[in-house]
Amino acid sequence: MKRPGSALAGIAMVMAAVACFAVLDTTTKWTTASVPLLMALWFRYAFQAIVTSATMLPLRGRALLRTAHPKFQLLRGVLLLLTSLFAFLSLKFMPVGEFTAIVMITPLVITLVAAVLGERVSGLRWLLVAGGFIGTLVIIRPGGETFTWAMLLPLAVVACNAWFQVLTSRLARTEEPLTMHFYTGWIGTVVASLAVPFFWESITDWHLWLGMVVMGVAASVGHLLLILAYTRSPAATLMPFLYVQIGFAMLGGWLVFGHVPDLWATLGIILVAVCGAAGAWLTVRESRITVQPTES
Repeated sequence: MKRPGSALAGIAMVMAAVACFAVLDTTTKWTTASVPLLMALWFRYAFQAIVTSATMLPLRGRALLRTAHPKFQLLRGVLLLLTSLFAFLSLKFMPVGEFTAIVMITPLVITLVAAVLGERVSGLRWLLVAGGFIGTLVIIRPGGETFTWAMLLPLAVVACNAWFQVLTSRLARTEEPLTMHFYTGWIGTVVASLAVPFFWESITDWHLWLGMVVMGVAASVGHLLLILAYTRSPAATLMPFLYVQIGFAMLGGWLVFGHVPDLWATLGIILVAVCGAAGAWLTVRESRITVQPTES
């Protein structure tokens, strides 16, 4: 049984992790305005892979590489890379806060995936799914003056991330979290390396290199904090606190870009946060899937 002090430590780590992911998204939007998107994507994964290898291999040795499901590790790595690619594209066209709110409907989409896979879904969870999608429509507002087709890109993030989460929950039964983290970093790096030579540009502004370093640090530290949090607190306890990321993202958007969501977007964000947090808690409580925050 996990002690109250340990639970509080887990909550603090989750909040620090989602703050890192908000920094990652905010920095990604700023950096990719001047750096080729695929170049920034490659750097983010290469940094994670190198840092994970340098810190974990000396401690875990070959045990870090041991996996019973290499094909599923490959699929999981590709899904996360696609999630990041669509996230990077989304952030080029959307404010950070609104983007984060939309992708936070992932736990609700997992409910749909569970239904497709034949699991029984309660009426309350279907109600939360409906509320989350209504909130998303309020943010996007198809047909409104602010609507562009690029605002649908976060839905591709949600689709890829939902399948990534489901696969992660299945692998977590037999695989070590650090092993999965190791493989996602290297699979993303190798796959992105196939394309990055065609998009590589010489970057002379050190601010842009610093931005990419911040992206790598934020992603690596955020993942590590998340792994540590789940070792200290039950997943159901941590789920609602993942939605603090929306607040951090809105703060980042205001500080860096001077953007404040309008009234309708704010109402949609609140609806998504409430339905998503409740849906995430129910998902973990009923099916024991460990939902993780969406990050670039």
